Amino acid sequence: MNKPLSPSKCLDEVNLHKQYSVKLMPHQEEPVYQLVNKINKIIANSSTPTRMLQDLAKVIGVAFQVDGCSLVTVSPEVSSETITASWCAEENLELSGAEDEMFSMEQHLDVAVIECASERFTIEDIPTIQKCLAIGRQSLPPTIKAVLAIPTRFGGKNNGVISLIKSQPYIWRESEKQLLKAVESCCAIAFSQVAQTQQIADQNQYLRTCVQHQSLIKRLTIISRTNLETNQMLRLALASTAEALEADRGLLILLKYTDPLFRNRRQQQIPQAKASVVAQWNGTTETPLINQLDISQISFFLKDCGLCQRAFVNSGNPLIINDDTDLKDTLTVNPVFAIEALPVVLLMPLEIQGKVLGFLVLQQAVARDWQATELNIVQMVCAQLSNAIIQTQTLRQVQTLVDERTAQLQRSLEVQARLYEVKRQQTEQLQKLNDLKDEFLSNISDRLRHPLTRISVAIRNLRQMGQLNERQTKYAHMIEQDCTDEIHLINDLLKLQELATHNERPQLETTDLNTRIRDLSATFEAKLADKGISLSLDFPDSPLTVQTERESFDRILQELLTNASKYSEHDTVVHLQVTHQVNQEVDQVMIKVSNIGRGISEEEASYIFDRFRRGKGRWTPGAGLGLALVKSLVQHLNGTIAVESTPIEDSSFSTICFTLTLPQFSDKNDS
Repeated sequence: MNKPLSPSKCLDEVNLHKQYSVKLMPHQEEPVYQLVNKINKIIANSSTPTRMLQDLAKVIGVAFQVDGCSLVTVSPEVSSETITASWCAEENLELSGAEDEMFSMEQHLDVAVIECASERFTIEDIPTIQKCLAIGRQSLPPTIKAVLAIPTRFGGKNNGVISLIKSQPYIWRESEKQLLKAVESCCAIAFSQVAQTQQIADQNQYLRTCVQHQSLIKRLTIISRTNLETNQMLRLALASTAEALEADRGLLILLKYTDPLFRNRRQQQIPQAKASVVAQWNGTTETPLINQLDISQISFFLKDCGLCQRAFVNSGNPLIINDDTDLKDTLTVNPVFAIEALPVVLLMPLEIQGKVLGFLVLQQAVARDWQATELNIVQMVCAQLSNAIIQTQTLRQVQTLVDERTAQLQRSLEVQARLYEVKRQQTEQLQKLNDLKDEFLSNISDRLRHPLTRISVAIRNLRQMGQLNERQTKYAHMIEQDCTDEIHLINDLLKLQELATHNERPQLETTDLNTRIRDLSATFEAKLADKGISLSLDFPDSPLTVQTERESFDRILQELLTNASKYSEHDTVVHLQVTHQVNQEVDQVMIKVSNIGRGISEEEASYIFDRFRRGKGRWTPGAGLGLALVKSLVQHLNGTIAVESTPIEDSSFSTICFTLTLPQFSDKNDS
């Protein structure tokens, strides 16, 4: 930026006429000195740039005895404001106002009437001179027949134009041209001071605007970070924005779409939406109509307001209305805008991801030229408000969903608590019933076993006395057998109860498994032979010593062989296979007892080891406790038992295999 020159430097310009190649005649030097001195005094003593140019135009116009004089600043920057000062002789003042329509910005002067006093004059300077005359037209003579102009240069650039005007045809004298060239440097300094003063004023205004905008952004940031209710936050944001931009009134309008599926705006399509004023701010301008209304009651449909429709269709860009003539294409304007009192309107859509949420409205009573920086601020505010509205709506939806899920969870927990209480009570009742059952079985078993034992002893005594005939001996044998079976049943029930209620560790002892199985199998060979069933034993080549509880192991193997003898088909083979698996993690003995008979379904396999449960369609003597006792004894030995039924191809029978697995805990593993 060029600094303004001091008055002392301006006074040095008195001798500028010496710089020109054309020398003034002696009789011409005195008017030059007088005019330059007057110009320098005006430059040094004027209070304002506008006043200075106005005084210069009058002094120059009087000195040259012309009908009008125009001084116009010229700047290479397109955005710079042009300052003009014009003087008109008194006899032309009245005609100037009456015939103002004779000349306009669009009407350029005839090039033939324009003459330049400077040798630097080029054909490109003519449009500049024409434009400058058009700018200062209001204070110039109504008719222009002759113009003597000179562009002023400062720092190598044109910074203004001085125009002398005659309302009658006139031929400019050489002395007038020399005199105009002599004052060109002084006027260039004046134009430079005006430009610098205007530049400083513009910069000060820009700084004030920046400070206001920064203050607005800071306030909006503080508002967005506070825990305010949404409508209160919107009201504060609107008030801060309207106040910072010096608007007379502000409105914040939100849209609620009737169709919830409407998201993206289609060109020229107006959706069914209800517009509601959620916030308003009034400055100094009185708007009685709006002040008397409650904000909650101000609403209208988007289709009923042409102004909002134009802003909606033009979403993404501001809609600026400077006067009523801008509304000629708008059919209707809702009374909420009070357009008669506040005809200047700026509507900025609140838009995010193609959806228009509403409008930010700023209104004024007088016309206003919105600057680009101000529009950028409004767009920034609208973007922040749009994000805040969407975040609030999203948080509200999430909170509603959380509340619903919390309520559902609470109801579910209450139901579960009631069910748990019912289950607990039922469990307590079942436990009491189970205790009663165990007590009953214990008592009844002792009571039943005692008379059965007496009956069995009595029969043996009768047989020893030799007093029974053959028929009586047969019946006595049947009674004795039934007593023995009932005693075994009672013993099995007591054993199951004992295994279920007492978690005692098994009493392990070393047993030769091969020898033990051969001895137990020998007792079944006769029973199996009666049904035409043979027994096949498969042992490891080397002797197998295991750690197990002998009594429990014997009972398990007896029950498995008994089950095989019951359900095997005639003329089949029962296989008993023993294997020993040893690796780094497992040391176990596996015993498989398989036979051929009717297959076991998956449903039957799920309950075959339960008490008093037997396979469907099978009628054999027994109470259904054998396999249940096997499972309890296997669990007592920390082993597992499983059953598998494999159909035989081209046959109605299957191979049923019971697999017994017993873990081993040798000294090597223990260490």
